[in-house]
Amino acid sequence: MDAIDVIRAKRDGARLTDEQIDWFMDAYTAGRIPDYQASALLMAIVWRGMEPDELARWTQAMIDSGERMDLSSVTVPTADKHSTGGVGDKVSLILAPLVAACGVADPMLSGRGLGHTGGTLDKLEAIPGFRVDLSSKEFVDVLRDVGCAICSAGPNLAPADRKLYALRDVTGTVESIPLIASSIVSKKFAEGTDVLVLDVKVGSGAFLPDLDVARRLAETMVGLGNAHGVRTIALLTDMQVPLGRTAGNALEVTECVEAMRGKGPDDLVALTLELAGEMLGAVGSDADPRGALEDGSALERWERMVRAQGGDPDAALPEASERLTVDAPSSGYLATLDARAVGVAAWRLGAGRARKEDPIEHAAGVVCLAKPGDRVEEGQPVLELHADEPTRFDEALEALRGGWSIGDEPPEPRPLVIDRIA
Repeated sequence: MDAIDVIRAKRDGARLTDEQIDWFMDAYTAGRIPDYQASALLMAIVWRGMEPDELARWTQAMIDSGERMDLSSVTVPTADKHSTGGVGDKVSLILAPLVAACGVADPMLSGRGLGHTGGTLDKLEAIPGFRVDLSSKEFVDVLRDVGCAICSAGPNLAPADRKLYALRDVTGTVESIPLIASSIVSKKFAEGTDVLVLDVKVGSGAFLPDLDVARRLAETMVGLGNAHGVRTIALLTDMQVPLGRTAGNALEVTECVEAMRGKGPDDLVALTLELAGEMLGAVGSDADPRGALEDGSALERWERMVRAQGGDPDAALPEASERLTVDAPSSGYLATLDARAVGVAAWRLGAGRARKEDPIEHAAGVVCLAKPGDRVEEGQPVLELHADEPTRFDEALEALRGGWSIGDEPPEPRPLVIDRIA
């Protein structure tokens, strides 16, 4: 088979055959197809799209490019959640131990943040000693013993996706529903979970701010789940406003622990419970996630997971040496608080990275002292900026310019869950 024939077929709008897909994925993963030819095929897919059965085969070939996790030693049902990412989206840190406390194991493979959206692994690494790079055996051992484990995907899990993802990032081929969907679910299906619940974010702080595009992505991923025999449900959730009250790694860990102690912000707790309910319901469990959150069971699982992965749940988390408040210029109600503006500000303070290899400052970030609908008085602090380098404050303040406003009346409440696709 020849790479040029495969490229031409997709360029001209044909459905790639199963044999073409399998051959391409195997040859590219093994290094027999150069990046420039793979780039040409990716661009052809961006322009021509893929048929549902074609995409299902493409995804299967990505899974088959590496190993699959063997969860046969886990004796309880498994369910996982994936979020497309947002500002202050710290749900995973609460959700995994919560469903574990309800008798369902969560084998969660997560990623790092890039740009204005945070990454679960970066948050966890704010905990002294916490290891996110586990071997397959270590991962399964923690999952079996604790009921949840959160770590990075190993190099042998869907390696075709690892290569293609890096290539898409530098060839202008990121914005493609088939390529996004297959990238997300190939790793999740390879981890071996019984159920996958997708949190597809919509709004200014989301990867896909347009509702129609986000819905198409959700429908595509649910379709892929059905094609691969994995019960898959997607929720479209609001990301116009930061989730919770913090954006920044150590700040978000602290907020999650507070939530597991019964002191979490309403929106964070509500979304976590909604996703937990979907995960538990999909495996046939009638456990009460709210009860597990309120009685300390989730916190107990969290502490066990942190210890099992080398961390100290009682250790002090990094704190920024410099802080700056942003005060209300007038009295009224906080009318808007743009998630992207807050996310970019946190990024500029040091909480995020522009490239995957960039270092981050775990203590940096933004605390939202008020959320839309809250009454504020002139001179009252609305936002608190945290950084180790005070020179970062000016760029963060510039990112926030026009990103929030005060009005005479409180805004209409926004629904947290916009739609459900199953």
